[in-house]
Amino acid sequence: MNKLTLGILFGGASSEHDISCISAKSILENIDKEKYNIVMLGITKQGEWFLFDDDVTMIPNDKWLKSKSLKKAYITPDSKIHGIVTEDAEQIRLDAVFPVLHGKNGEDGTVQGLLQLAQIPFVGCDATSSGSCMDKAVTNAVADAFGIEQAKWCAFTEYEYGKDSRKCLDLAINKLGFPIFVKPANAGSSVGITKAHNEEELILGIEKAFKEDKKVILEEFIEGQEVEVAVLGNEEPVAAEVGQIVAAAEFYDFDAKYNNPASELHIPALLSEEKRNEVRQEALRAYKALSCEGMSRCDFFVTKDDQKVLLNEINTIPGQTSISMYPKLFEAVGVGYTELIDKLIDLAIKRGGII
Repeated sequence: MNKLTLGILFGGASSEHDISCISAKSILENIDKEKYNIVMLGITKQGEWFLFDDDVTMIPNDKWLKSKSLKKAYITPDSKIHGIVTEDAEQIRLDAVFPVLHGKNGEDGTVQGLLQLAQIPFVGCDATSSGSCMDKAVTNAVADAFGIEQAKWCAFTEYEYGKDSRKCLDLAINKLGFPIFVKPANAGSSVGITKAHNEEELILGIEKAFKEDKKVILEEFIEGQEVEVAVLGNEEPVAAEVGQIVAAAEFYDFDAKYNNPASELHIPALLSEEKRNEVRQEALRAYKALSCEGMSRCDFFVTKDDQKVLLNEINTIPGQTSISMYPKLFEAVGVGYTELIDKLIDLAIKRGGII
């Protein structure tokens, strides 16, 4: 069997750089090396691209940057090259790429657009879908158009807030009431999120979110369970088991997600089978509404009082670390990690280069 030459992109100029590196290590340790010639391409926090050909355990904590194997290289948009050009003009043709990049400059359609120009098959959603899911305000607007239920929300830009902060604050307070969740519109891994109980905290939360993005989204507080669904596929996607997060902190922010071992994961979620099936169906509706392909993790709230299923967000490159929900949810339905990686690459190859 001829091996496929697979590019693995990791790191990235993003606040989620470190999580990307951990995800990449996890994938590289679980991928079937009998099927693929692996080409690792790391991106620094400053946006420099390097070929890396060394021990995968060096990838976390940016130890890979000290490797003697490093060579400057990048993926070129030239579709005839169909891959990488190095600093000494060497060309490496790629059969497919797995962009293991979280957050801005990787999960937001930027890298996907580059790969589409190069006509290289790649794992995950295309540029349009990636950008739409990354921008939570766009996600919510599309969900509204498709009749997918979600929390009440509003959004505004840094320019709009600077021009008339009072108008923006009144919009949020009058529409949502306290407490209010404040989030950067374009960020993942729960980065930059604040729960505001009053106007003073709301202002501080908005300022914090603007450090991550020029647009913020504000949502009403939902009392209930926070659940996640892993979805896989192109034209005929399938939803895995439903998982649930019980945050150790007041809410599931970046620190609770990655640094607090007291946060609990329940697979399956603490819901009836009927309600879990409803969540899975809503995940498939959202996945199709946002034109997702390959994979996504769809996050929902299930309200405490009336058990309504409300869309929270869609992550098009979900975490692949040892504690990440996406691979665990498929493992719960009998799809092991190595098989899951194969399926993702196979979906990319079947879709082909996007023109």
